[in-house]
Amino acid sequence: MNYVSCESKLNISYIQLNRPDRYNALNLEMLEELLQVVKEVEKRADKVVILRGEGNAFCAGGDIAMMKDFSDKEFFDDVMDTISDIVRKLYMMPKIVISAVQGSAAGLGLSLALTADYVVTNKEAKFGMLFAGVGLAPDGGGHFWAEQRLGTQQAKQFIWGNPKQVTGDEAKNLGLADLLVEGDILVGAQKLAHTLLTSPLEAMLKTKLTYHESHLETLNDYLKKEKQNQWELRSTLDHQEGVQAFLEKRKPTFIGK
Repeated sequence: MNYVSCESKLNISYIQLNRPDRYNALNLEMLEELLQVVKEVEKRADKVVILRGEGNAFCAGGDIAMMKDFSDKEFFDDVMDTISDIVRKLYMMPKIVISAVQGSAAGLGLSLALTADYVVTNKEAKFGMLFAGVGLAPDGGGHFWAEQRLGTQQAKQFIWGNPKQVTGDEAKNLGLADLLVEGDILVGAQKLAHTLLTSPLEAMLKTKLTYHESHLETLNDYLKKEKQNQWELRSTLDHQEGVQAFLEKRKPTFIGK
């Protein structure tokens, strides 16, 4: 595999995003690889999973270059359905999932991080939905995760970009992150993982799945609505301006259309 690696050590499965030169931005090939890895991890005996990104970012979100092809309905459907399959499987994973967030977790990258049962980060990290910056609404269950952790009113404000991004310590205070560590994020995530391995994991997983099974239908409704949203928003002038401004490295000029 080129973009996603996976290994098992001491009863912990590690999933690593490996596109550091693009801050682990997700294109279709990478998403398809990630889905296959998640399916493989699901079958393993390991009861704890650590999800992380190689390099200076956890994940910068969906690859902007990929969005230029969203006018192709078949391509669009492949992307959105793969995203939905990934986050749904992580959410329902019969294991404890830890996301180790260093650097930026933005857009779809943040949605991916928030699928986890524990989000581990440090104060230097940056958390942001940032979809509005390219004239889009969240996908990957972003609406669902934000509402679960922030409540509807605060989730709206955060999605709309107020604040645009928050640091790791601010994310911890808001409830977007669960554990704030100093130093190496992976080391912090590993310490948590090893603590979990000496905990009554079967009982913990019963609690996890009791909650998650009851909310699965709601998550599926959000994913369906997000797919519809993105298909409609891809043709707006604001989305086209947002993508062009990003590619040109300038501030977008939105007109509300």
